[in-house]
Amino acid sequence: MSRAGGRALVVVVAISLVLVACGSGAKTTAGGSGRRATTSAAPTSNQTAPHPTSRQGGAANGDPVIAAAGDIACPTACTTTKAVADMLVAGNYTAVLTLGDNQYEDGRLADFQRSYDPTWGRVKDKTFPTPGNHDYHDPGGADYYTYFGSRAGPAGKGYYSFDIGAWHFLSLNSEANTDAQIGWVKADLAANHSRCTLAYWHKPIWTSGNTHRRDGDHMKPIWDALAAGAADVVLNGHVHNYERFAPRDGIREFIVGTGGRGSHYGFAATAPLSEVRDNSTDGLFRLTLHPAGYDWRFLPVPGGTFTDAGSGACA
Repeated sequence: MSRAGGRALVVVVAISLVLVACGSGAKTTAGGSGRRATTSAAPTSNQTAPHPTSRQGGAANGDPVIAAAGDIACPTACTTTKAVADMLVAGNYTAVLTLGDNQYEDGRLADFQRSYDPTWGRVKDKTFPTPGNHDYHDPGGADYYTYFGSRAGPAGKGYYSFDIGAWHFLSLNSEANTDAQIGWVKADLAANHSRCTLAYWHKPIWTSGNTHRRDGDHMKPIWDALAAGAADVVLNGHVHNYERFAPRDGIREFIVGTGGRGSHYGFAATAPLSEVRDNSTDGLFRLTLHPAGYDWRFLPVPGGTFTDAGSGACA
């Protein structure tokens, strides 16, 4: 080989090594995952810019994984709040949805700081909350909005939307502004081009629990707007149990009032389309968000035995 040919070979080898190194860095992150790591963003009024997906809590194929529950923290009586919060931290989820009654008994800021913040507050930076009736025991939910700040959407409204991966989310308010939300939901869904849509609020319209059975009746026009807009999943709290329903109007509903309050309710007459019910276990609802469907699993706190799992397709 000539001296010129040798120099050319050295240059080619050096360039190849650089390209290999760059390609390797693009496929991995500091955590060793093969997915893209990005930061979360707080919601703004009306429809937000897309919320970026993250490698946190992701499934093996890179789809985002979120966790949800409601009926969460209280100064003394809540029995499993910390255990559920520990599961949230260990799961390292893409996002966390609260389903209302974040802080018992009256949603006061001092209680948020004493009870919620050291437990579920550890994942506040990726939490998308919705208010419950106990949060509104403080007039207008003022301290709820103070504690969560911009993460709760516009103060006093309590409803907003955002995107995670290929999914569109609507956080709604069953405690106030119901009439205003109907038109807002219709407009939001009309502007939404995601195939999969999930909405969540506190008070369910249907429940097999022996209390709060009619508390969510006023949300039916919002349900109808969601159905007309081809929503896929609705999550609720308020009833301190877990319940899964078969799809109604194309929407599958889950009640997950299992975030730590611990005072489970009994069951009365089984509500239409109810498929699974449990009133013995607190824990988390885990949802893996695929581009055209979802996998769900209820994860009990340590020592719990109940679980529920399945898959669904988006409309």
